[in-house]
Amino acid sequence: MDMLWSGWGDPAKAAPLPDSVTGLLRDLLGVTPAESGPPALADIDVAAPALDDSARKALVTALGAEDRLREDAESRVRHTRGKSTPDLLRIRAGETDALPAAVALPADHDQVLAVLAACAAHGLAAVPFGGGTSVVGGLAPTTERPFVALDLRLLDRLLDLDEVSRTATLEPGLRGPQVEALLNARGWTLGHFPQSFEWATVGGFAAARSSGQASAGYGRFDEMVLALTVATPEGTLRVGRAPRSAAGPDLRQLILGSEGALGVITSVTVRIRPLPAERIYEGWRFPSFDAGTAALRRLAQDGPRPTVLRLSDETETFIGLAQPDAIGAADAPPASGCMAIVGYEGTAEDTGARRAAARDILLACGGEYAGEEPGDRWEHGRYNAPYLRDALLDAGAFAETLETAAFWSALPGLYTAVRTALTTTLTEAGTPPLVMCHISHTYENGASLYFTVVSAQGADPIAHWEPVKRAANDAILAAGGTISHHHGVGTDHREAYLEEVGPLGIRMLQAVKAEVDPAGILNPGVLVPIR
Repeated sequence: MDMLWSGWGDPAKAAPLPDSVTGLLRDLLGVTPAESGPPALADIDVAAPALDDSARKALVTALGAEDRLREDAESRVRHTRGKSTPDLLRIRAGETDALPAAVALPADHDQVLAVLAACAAHGLAAVPFGGGTSVVGGLAPTTERPFVALDLRLLDRLLDLDEVSRTATLEPGLRGPQVEALLNARGWTLGHFPQSFEWATVGGFAAARSSGQASAGYGRFDEMVLALTVATPEGTLRVGRAPRSAAGPDLRQLILGSEGALGVITSVTVRIRPLPAERIYEGWRFPSFDAGTAALRRLAQDGPRPTVLRLSDETETFIGLAQPDAIGAADAPPASGCMAIVGYEGTAEDTGARRAAARDILLACGGEYAGEEPGDRWEHGRYNAPYLRDALLDAGAFAETLETAAFWSALPGLYTAVRTALTTTLTEAGTPPLVMCHISHTYENGASLYFTVVSAQGADPIAHWEPVKRAANDAILAAGGTISHHHGVGTDHREAYLEEVGPLGIRMLQAVKAEVDPAGILNPGVLVPIR
């Protein structure tokens, strides 16, 4: 099943906002209803395919079948851009500047290599496409050349399961639910559950350094990866022969987070865990964000470490975004203070012991046990926030997210700086916002902050957002945060990334790209600035 082309996910799961929320948007933010909804896909004005006969023939030969190369309007529109709010606004407005010339569907590693060779020979760029869930402009290359969307959905096999070493080798086109189904059937789990879980792919998890909602227990995706196979225009790269190695710099870490700019990931070997016998999620309420943050830090540093550990600030708790399915619900729980969701997965003995020990610490830090209902609501709605974003756009609001991370000592200043930048810039533009935040991932040394901002759209919502995004990026860097914790760089964060790693760091990446991609065909302008 394809994702909704003009929004997120399964159209059957989309729902309009409750009247209470629509009224709040009107009264609090001055949001006025949208004049019209997205156009029909058939009404999008799509230019004729830009492939010449020789390029088309070369691509069909590389793919081994004519039906693996698609140039119809619908296929090309469905592979245009990602799912950031600016991406969706452009798509809904009928903009086709980032439209691929064609969509290629290789079925194995060798076909990926052949497609890259054909693209290089015929002056075409190539953009790897997994679930299409990028929210940082990662599927909108900066290039004058026609480009091919390299859709990896046919690379969808479990290649190997080593139950002695507890590893699995997966092809990149597998979506999150497919991975879990394959592993669960044998008694295992990957334990990677990002908000994009239902649609994002293994290749995308690796290419963007994804982090799942249970990362406190299972770790980030880049921590799970043990080996990679990568197709590049210059040949095949295989990295990872052992769980750890001192044989030079770890080239796995160079590919992880490279967003298709250095190669196309065609297999990933990951560590796996036994399927948990028990999953328990519960809510804890804290009087302030500072108090809740201190409690999370204590658990992250001294243990016991829960599997899921996240904290919403006062605004997000009040609105109900800590439990998306509770927004506007008549039976929604009281929304005072700051809500933390704490979860435990594992054996009954392990979860019971960690839960009991963590309970003592949370109580000592000023937490109030709120029962399992908030945790159950969170679990039920954990993948639904993007649908809420689409409903907000339909109602005439602007809604977008951004995330960062910092060391614990810098986190309070980072939180204040980003909130201030978002609020001040949008208020000065005449669209005062609602700014919400939660700690989404915790580590011994720091944590991530995930912001959601909602405002009126303004006359030109994309132009309206651009200076706001720049102000937020500047605030993040000035406060000591990273420009991205788990969304990646794409084109949206490229200039801020340049500032974060510095000119020498960028030149190092450009030098690597020149070796593996001398013609510059791989996702040009994404992550690595064009020389």
